[in-house]
Amino acid sequence: MIITTRTIEANGLAFAVDEAGAGERLALCLHGFPESRFSWRAQMPVLADLGYRVWAPDLRGYGQTEPKPQDVDSYRMERLLEDVAALIDVAGAKEVMLVAHDWGAAVAWTFAARKVRPLSRLVIMNVPHPAVFAQVLRRSPRQMLRSWYMAFFQIPGWPERLLLARDARAIRRAFSGMAKDKSRFPDAVLDRYAADAQRPGAMTGMINWYRAAARHPDFMREPWAKIEIPTLIIWGEADAALGVETLEGTEAHVADLQIKRLPGVSHWVQQEAPEAVNGLLVDWLRT
Repeated sequence: MIITTRTIEANGLAFAVDEAGAGERLALCLHGFPESRFSWRAQMPVLADLGYRVWAPDLRGYGQTEPKPQDVDSYRMERLLEDVAALIDVAGAKEVMLVAHDWGAAVAWTFAARKVRPLSRLVIMNVPHPAVFAQVLRRSPRQMLRSWYMAFFQIPGWPERLLLARDARAIRRAFSGMAKDKSRFPDAVLDRYAADAQRPGAMTGMINWYRAAARHPDFMREPWAKIEIPTLIIWGEADAALGVETLEGTEAHVADLQIKRLPGVSHWVQQEAPEAVNGLLVDWLRT
């Protein structure tokens, strides 16, 4: 299956979007930090073979999507939801599934709960429902320690300098250091992420997602409507940033929920265990 890249104008941005497959069913893949559209390279052909038109954009502030706003408010949850809605509108698909990881999953949870646009299915990877995460943070010092970097990212300027120093060494280590199967992150993969992070304005844009969430945390505290569409969570249990306890209570927010855990797999679940993740996707989508 051939993956091509195109530019899609939506919500005032020119999104770099990888595309595979065709048809009126859209699988929109939303990446996390500090990733890019490249993180879905192993899932796109599989989803396309199942009959989906698959789009994986570089999200706001990332990769080859331009421009990269440098102000924090441009990364409020409302702006991120608008981006997803605008991409869906441009696609004109009759059916839409969100497939999302990390920060992309936080956006997908919120998008589905608010019913910004109709969705057929939701796939979440290694990020808890925001309401559950907020509760865990309040009661779990251990999770607060795991999330230390979110506080560090609030410091102006310093995170960018640290992460970009020595040819973005810290970005490379975010993958190779956390991964359990380090063979999944050879130098060519690490080079791709480092290059994307070093694009002008990218690092500030990427970190501004965290800054905006801290300044405007209301989306985590809002009354959450129950998600009624079929939802699959795929979770790498060896996640150094998010404990499995952040899954507890998710069923209160999702009517039709399946959770599949992958022991010994890190936060980078779809990249570190692509065969297992793809198998779970195929089995679930065929039911």
